[in-house]
Amino acid sequence: MAHKAGFVNIIGNPNVGKSTLMNAFVGERLSIITSKAQTTRHRILGIVNGEDFQAILSDTPGIIKPAYDLQQSMMDFVKSAFEDADILIYMVEIGEQELKDEAFFRKITNATIPVLLLLNKIDISNQGVLEEQVAHWSEKVPNAEIYPISALQGFNVAQVFNRVVELLPESPAFYPKDTLTDKPERFFVNEIIREKILMHYKKEIPYSVEIDTEEFFEDEEIIRMRSIIMVERETQKGIIIGHKGTALKRVGVEARKDLEKFFGKQVHLELYVKVNKNWRNDSKQLKRFGYNKK
Repeated sequence: MAHKAGFVNIIGNPNVGKSTLMNAFVGERLSIITSKAQTTRHRILGIVNGEDFQAILSDTPGIIKPAYDLQQSMMDFVKSAFEDADILIYMVEIGEQELKDEAFFRKITNATIPVLLLLNKIDISNQGVLEEQVAHWSEKVPNAEIYPISALQGFNVAQVFNRVVELLPESPAFYPKDTLTDKPERFFVNEIIREKILMHYKKEIPYSVEIDTEEFFEDEEIIRMRSIIMVERETQKGIIIGHKGTALKRVGVEARKDLEKFFGKQVHLELYVKVNKNWRNDSKQLKRFGYNKK
């Protein structure tokens, strides 16, 4: 039997369940998940290997109108997902009516590659609404195959993945067959810490934060990490640390527990907070953090 391989890129508005879906496909928690918009900042690859196929899944930031350079870089990741896709997964949720960017929407409706439109979160809907939504999206995206799913509950996820494998083009594998992702270990350290900040801080704080893991030393029994939480203003630094350091300690404890699950061994994590003014609009800083590829 011929070997299949290809890029399967997941796009959609913020908070429609793209990261939950990719984690379900991969069987590992590669993308962080919170209820806040813009949780995913990067384009993250998750690679699923079978004997005769390799599906390279790509989670992308939710589509927004960029307000600063970081968000523009996030939208550049989405644009790149259109350019190299062999299969496009367009994800919407029950009640949604349109993509927030008309130019991206036209790219979907004019796509010459297979498009799977996944109508997510059907577990919080009813049959009448579902039928209305299927009719709505069938009209708006006539070139798509529509699948009602619940990424969180796993409903129809296996059927969609089987369809993805059917649609993959014939090709040798792009990555070694034991590869799970294209991201280095430090990337996942940064993302897990950032997830805890998204969970516990409000307003602008989570969006002003970037994580830089400066040290990552692994031996047989323990991994020692030193990570810097960067903020844009001194006032934000005080909020992150909290009274007598209690807020920062909570972030550290929760992140360490998840890191130990992720790496499967004991973790020692040191966290520090630094002010890095206006990093979200600084092209050199964005490049350093892996955003601005230009």
